[in-house]
Amino acid sequence: MTQEDILFQPEQFDTASEENAAAQAEKYLLFSSNELLFGVPAEAVVEIITGHTITSLPLVPSYIRGIINLRGQIIPIVDIRRLLDQGSCQNNCMIILQSDGTEVGILVDEVQKMVDIDVSALLPVPPQRSKDLVCGMCSLEDGQTMLAFDCVRLLEHT
Repeated sequence: MTQEDILFQPEQFDTASEENAAAQAEKYLLFSSNELLFGVPAEAVVEIITGHTITSLPLVPSYIRGIINLRGQIIPIVDIRRLLDQGSCQNNCMIILQSDGTEVGILVDEVQKMVDIDVSALLPVPPQRSKDLVCGMCSLEDGQTMLAFDCVRLLEHT
């Protein structure tokens, strides 16, 4: 082994460990609903919109607020508060999510920020009495607890 090999060898190991750490981290978009902090995987987020008119629909569950026409595509809008039996959302802030080729919008109180979450830090949630839209939870650096939102289960309810 030459001196040049020895000099560059630690950098190679550092790069590999950085790649491994990056592979374990996943980006989540944080949003709040009724003072609960949720996180949704960034890969499921299509866009965030505000001020869109929601057209009400008859004969749908109360948590389906209606539909929007987003550039020619009809998207159902779910009120997370109503779905979790917490009243109605007063804001018109929507996150458009996509899972398995299907798009759905969710009404939220506030979109906060993107964070990197170590996948191994996600813990299972205790059994819930109603709509199970949370697939895990973890503590964030600022001391808050994030509930990992499950897009697949949301689509089962719509």
